[in-house]
Amino acid sequence: MKDQLKSIAAYAALKYLKPEVALGVGTGSTIDIFIDFLGESGLTFSQIFTTSQRSEERLKSHSFKVNSLSEINEPIPVYVDGADEIDSSLSMIKGGGGALTLEKIVAEVSTNFLCVVDESKYVKKLGKFPVPVEVISAATKPICWTIKKEFEGKAIVRENFVSEHGHTILDVYNLQLINPLELEKRINAIPGVITNGIFAKRKANIALVGTTSGLKIFR
Repeated sequence: MKDQLKSIAAYAALKYLKPEVALGVGTGSTIDIFIDFLGESGLTFSQIFTTSQRSEERLKSHSFKVNSLSEINEPIPVYVDGADEIDSSLSMIKGGGGALTLEKIVAEVSTNFLCVVDESKYVKKLGKFPVPVEVISAATKPICWTIKKEFEGKAIVRENFVSEHGHTILDVYNLQLINPLELEKRINAIPGVITNGIFAKRKANIALVGTTSGLKIFR
C-alpha cells in the first residue's frame, strides 16, 4: 500500500516539469519511483542534476545524462525530492538515505522544490524521525557531546555507513523542534558539522502527498 501512495505523489510531480530545461532529482524510495515514471514519460531536459550515486545510476538506466553539480551556473527551475518528515509549514527532516549535504545544495539553487511523500511523512510537528547530521569523522565525539549539552539530544553514529563524501552520519534523537529554523542554524554552527537534515531555511514550495483518498497538494 505504501508504494502505491508513493506512486501517487511521484506521478503527480510530472505535470510540474518543463521539458528542455534543467531538472534537479533527489534521493530515496519515492524518488526511485519518480525516476521510473520520468523514464516512461518521454520528457527530455537540457541538464539533470542529482544528489547521489543511487539516483544517478537509476537515471542512467533510463538513458538520461546526469550532469556534475559543478556545471550549475543558473537556478534550476524544479527540484523533486522526498522527505522523512514534512509539516504544514513545508519544513522538513531529510537525510535518512545519507544524501543530505548534496540535497541541501541542490535545493538551495532551485527555484521550485517539489516534495513528494506518502501520507505517513506528512506530520503536524517535526521530530519523531531523528535528525541526520553529517560530520567530519574526527569530530564525532566532541559533536555528540555538544549536542547533548546544548540541545539534550542523543546522537547515535549511523552504523556501517559512510556518506559519499567519506563522512560520518549522526542520527540525533530527542530534539525539540519548536523552532526548526533556529535549531537548523545552531546545529550547523557546531565546529565539525557539515550540515544537518533540518530543511527550514530552504523549505519545499509544494508538497505532493499520496494518501488513501488520493493526491493532496499543500503550498
